Amino acid sequence: MKFLFVLISLCVSSCLSIKTLVLLESLATKETHSMFFRSLRERGHKLTYSLADDSSLVLNKFGEYLYTNVIIFAPSVREFGGKIDVATLITFVDEGGNVLIAASSKIGEAIRELGSECGIEFDEEKTEVIDHHNYDKKDEGKHTLIIADSGNIAKIPVMVGKVSAPILFRGVGIAADDQNPLLINLLHASSNAYSFNPDKPVEDYPNSVGKNTQLITSLQARNNARVLFVGSMDFFSDEFFSANVDHALSKQAPVRSGNEALAKAISKWVFKEIGVLRVGNVSHRLSDNSAINPREYTIMEDVHYEISIDELQSDGSWAPFVADDVQLEFFRIDPFVRQNMLRKNGKFYLDFKLPDVYGVFKFLVDYHRLGFTHVYSSTQVSVRPLMHTQYERFIQAAYPYYASALSMMVGVLIFSFLFLYFKEDKEKSE
Repeated sequence: MKFLFVLISLCVSSCLSIKTLVLLESLATKETHSMFFRSLRERGHKLTYSLADDSSLVLNKFGEYLYTNVIIFAPSVREFGGKIDVATLITFVDEGGNVLIAASSKIGEAIRELGSECGIEFDEEKTEVIDHHNYDKKDEGKHTLIIADSGNIAKIPVMVGKVSAPILFRGVGIAADDQNPLLINLLHASSNAYSFNPDKPVEDYPNSVGKNTQLITSLQARNNARVLFVGSMDFFSDEFFSANVDHALSKQAPVRSGNEALAKAISKWVFKEIGVLRVGNVSHRLSDNSAINPREYTIMEDVHYEISIDELQSDGSWAPFVADDVQLEFFRIDPFVRQNMLRKNGKFYLDFKLPDVYGVFKFLVDYHRLGFTHVYSSTQVSVRPLMHTQYERFIQAAYPYYASALSMMVGVLIFSFLFLYFKEDKEKSE
């Protein structure tokens, strides 16, 4: 009996595990980045390691993807092996898969092309981010072991957590379009940094300068798939996780780097362990507690709308989402009502009066915030005009018309009476 219980537990845990493919440039990376991989396994990831140019690589079989996530720790790979290429990975993202890519100064064409497909641009091969004002004492003299202060981290706690320690970084710079709403700059260099080949004199304008030099960039596609680009393989290494940051130009005491905390936070986000919202029950009715979800309403009625939105917790459970900026729109072609909803008992609700316009309307909740998956809920209803029995018998604004009709009737009556009887009296007098 005990053996059967253990067997069932193992089967359940294997079914609930998150299948993640890890593409490596060298199997030695498993040892140099063991702390990061261990944190993934502790969170329920079932890691499958493989060389990036392995001829047996396959991402899907019989129309089904074998993995939920892909980690690419092979910055210098020129071409992926097996049945995986850049087009395959882009299709994987288009169908909801998540990808984490780490690059370095030895960046290959495969990683560069993958970044280009997602709207970002890695700097050229052999270039590195250089900062002559913010570098570690362990630097070899090229000032490429830079220090990114916690102030350079995006203020999006759901994506980066709460990291206060400085970050060690050694790698290639990233350039991205600030106007692209799908890209989010999570970590950038200081205003003194630039990206260039440290072994060559700076004769041309660098590809990126100052705070425009991005170090970690994320993308959340319109289908909520997530992609994370990190310009440094060393960022995830055991060496950087356990290193003490010692600023070369500062007298402050060395402090433990924030690489481990930041790496765990961004990996949770990119693999959809946090920042995931779902829509639960949606209902609407008249405010007098009548039938739920009727097919039609009448103009000027009072309506109650209710929706439940849940947020995925770090332990895998779901809890009511807490926010004060979730809006409801009631629109036909343009919104007639747009208001922030109130929250009670884990649900969002709003009471409002329907407009004095009939037609086909929609209750719409379109919630899009940085770091969270896109919430979209649309419910169609009809709004009809008043029936002939629903109009008021006497309208105050029509009193002048009522008076004119009555005066006409009275005038006709008096005229008829006078006309008839005046003629008869005249004949008698003759």
